[in-house]
Amino acid sequence: MLHDIINWIVNTVHEWGYFGIFVMMTLESSFFPFPSEVAIIPAGYLAAQGKMNLVGVIASGIAGSLVGALINYYLAMTLGRSFLVKYGKYVLLKPETLNRMDTFFSKHGAISTFTGRLIPVVRQYISLPAGLARMDLKVFSLYTSLGAGIWVVILAILGYFIGNNEQLIKENLTLVTLITLACVAVLILTYYLKQKRRSV
Repeated sequence: MLHDIINWIVNTVHEWGYFGIFVMMTLESSFFPFPSEVAIIPAGYLAAQGKMNLVGVIASGIAGSLVGALINYYLAMTLGRSFLVKYGKYVLLKPETLNRMDTFFSKHGAISTFTGRLIPVVRQYISLPAGLARMDLKVFSLYTSLGAGIWVVILAILGYFIGNNEQLIKENLTLVTLITLACVAVLILTYYLKQKRRSV
């Protein structure tokens, strides 16, 4: 049954093409808990078969991620925190989640919109505190695109090389996620040390 589901996902991505990737990644970056792996890994696999272009897959994924993030950014900026707390539960946004995102954003500043894109769960919601803080839109878009780009490239390459082996994907995705989180930790530490030196 799992094999049939995987085949259905691959066929759906193939049928929808780059627009489908864009839509799926837009959803993944907004309030909908849609895993990016479902869209990008099969697309990378199709690119390996010559049915899609790897650059097109990555570009569509990044574009969708940015649009989804901008939706959250503008919703937060326009509607405000009280609205998100009151009605967020209807789109699976709990007040505790929003509080955690506030803390993460306050602790790490603007760069959190970059590093946050590489961390599961944080990735979907880090745009909200950025919108509430009215973070500079150009900086937000740049950091979001860079962070999303790294994640999309990782998934696309995984799909390209081992997309036909579900077990390898599971094993390597966990490893890649851990490595990515370690890199994020290094980036945050480096940023913190630089900020600390400037303040001295």
